[in-house]
Amino acid sequence: MKKDRLYLFTFLSLLLIVYICGYFSMNYLVDLSAEQFLKIQIESSKREAKEMANLISYQSQQNNNPKLIIDNVQKSIEKTDTQTGFICMFDQTGKEVCHPNPEKIGRMAGPDESYISKTNNEINPKDFYSYLKNKTEGGGIRNFNNPKRESEIIYLYPVKNTEWIIASHANLKNIQEQVSNLKFYFILVYIATGTLIILLSFFMIRLLGSRYERKLEVKNENLFNEVLNLSKLNYELTNYKSKLESDSNLKTPEDSALASGKKRILTHLKNEIVTLEIDQIAYIYMENTIVYVKDINDKTSTSNSSLEELFTELDNSLFFRANRQFILSIKSITKILKYGNNQLKIEVEPKSGIDIIISKNKAAEFKNWLNK
Repeated sequence: MKKDRLYLFTFLSLLLIVYICGYFSMNYLVDLSAEQFLKIQIESSKREAKEMANLISYQSQQNNNPKLIIDNVQKSIEKTDTQTGFICMFDQTGKEVCHPNPEKIGRMAGPDESYISKTNNEINPKDFYSYLKNKTEGGGIRNFNNPKRESEIIYLYPVKNTEWIIASHANLKNIQEQVSNLKFYFILVYIATGTLIILLSFFMIRLLGSRYERKLEVKNENLFNEVLNLSKLNYELTNYKSKLESDSNLKTPEDSALASGKKRILTHLKNEIVTLEIDQIAYIYMENTIVYVKDINDKTSTSNSSLEELFTELDNSLFFRANRQFILSIKSITKILKYGNNQLKIEVEPKSGIDIIISKNKAAEFKNWLNK
């Protein structure tokens, strides 16, 4: 149940993060794309207006008949597609000279019908006549905020050596529809990709999480078995100690002497020779080629015998050769711990300054010794 809730919260977190981050990034991309779209529209209109103005200027130099030039221009733009944008020509009074719709020829273009401004918003609709009067080039990125106006002039270019000005119109309704479609497709693509990202991320989390959980379960099971084995060893240690104590209480002094073999060993404490009872030995260890004997009272003495020689003289039911460095007495062992790769670490009392490690090859022998 907890895992299901964790996966649910993970899914909701991914959903929240992806869509919140995507909302702001999508708006930025939509605005940037709309701006680029309008820039392309303006550049296209600007190029078309310049080409048309240069062509008309060239014709005016070759032919002094204005009416013929106007007729040629009108024929070239009449009935052209006005869905996205179109060009027309004004004279300096603002009267339409050429237009794709012949019905509008001769009409005056007022501020309410035609509109132009620069990007920095320094130009307003009234400045349209300033462009016409001064015959200057102008244009900019349009915001198209007036829904009643069908088209707006986004660029003006004067025809050299004439009284005419070429104007590039943009169809507001069509541009607004294209921008709206652009936003719609952006939203649609983002929702699809965002959903796909969330589902794939959630699937990968579930996949990796399941693998990790399986590995964790195996580790927990192995750890449980190891703890169980250690508990069993410590339990056997306690039983073995109890058994030895009960056996020692039942045996007579003569029986104990016969069973244990040697009753004491000779050790050295500085310049003094000390006899140490076998049942007083806690453990025997070797360090720097010197054999030390630790008794149950935490006193340390040395022996001239090797570990091998001492071990052969001791009762194997009471003493165990843990490794090349240590001989342990059953009485000194207080706890058995897992160590490394299937090794055992023995804690003793009195405490040893050197770790007492039983290798994995000798661990089975140690368990059998406790289970006698």
